[in-house]
Amino acid sequence: QVQLVESGGGSVQPGESLTLSCAASGITVSMAYMAWYRQSPGKQRERVAEIFHRGNAAYRNSVEGRFTISRDAKKNTLYLQMMNLMPEDTAVYYCYAPLDGGEFWGQGTQVTVSA
Repeated sequence: QVQLVESGGGSVQPGESLTLSCAASGITVSMAYMAWYRQSPGKQRERVAEIFHRGNAAYRNSVEGRFTISRDAKKNTLYLQMMNLMPEDTAVYYCYAPLDGGEFWGQGTQVTVSA
């Protein structure tokens, strides 16, 4: 059974940074496709960043150049480094992993960006 546990959210001011972590079990992070999603109130969940099996990554246009997705094989953890945060980045952020025909989500971590 895959378990994903996010941490690292919080409240910051515009322009500040945060790094989210997703500790995984039941899946080998360094070999898996995984992604970060976010959802704001009243909006659909949207993919923010994804990392493929070979380590290449892709980003939503609005976060390109500000967010970086990475992974640590030893800690079996996925990260999302977020810089120059903007109020529109405010959302609950979720870690996501598809495996063996199933889809697995973390519980989410709140990120709030306000002056």
